Amino acid sequence: MQRTDKVWWCIAALSGAILVMLGAYAAHGLAARTTEAMVSAVETGVRYQAWHTLAIMIVLVWRQVQPLAGQRWVLALWALGMGFSGSLYLMVLAGLNLGIVTPIGGLLLMAGWLALGVIALLCSRT
Repeated sequence: MQRTDKVWWCIAALSGAILVMLGAYAAHGLAARTTEAMVSAVETGVRYQAWHTLAIMIVLVWRQVQPLAGQRWVLALWALGMGFSGSLYLMVLAGLNLGIVTPIGGLLLMAGWLALGVIALLCSRT
């Protein structure tokens, strides 16, 4: 396994731990502290983070079988895009309004998916 892939696995593991903690907090303790809309925002962030954490792990497994340079772009776009989730968490838990971070994070997540499609189309079987 490449050293950079070990870092990506650690990022995925940390992301997974964070999303479980925040998901549990949203389900069991957050409602007493804030509005239903804010709980829903955290749940949305957790859901997006969960899917993209899983997707990162799938690309890492793919890299073991068929490493392609563009896969790192996908990983980076998704990891940066998960800032979308982080901005929702900070909005609810710390009262911070990060405004533009949320839509930029969403665009980065979409760009990661489009990059994945391009890589799949351009890769050749060796």
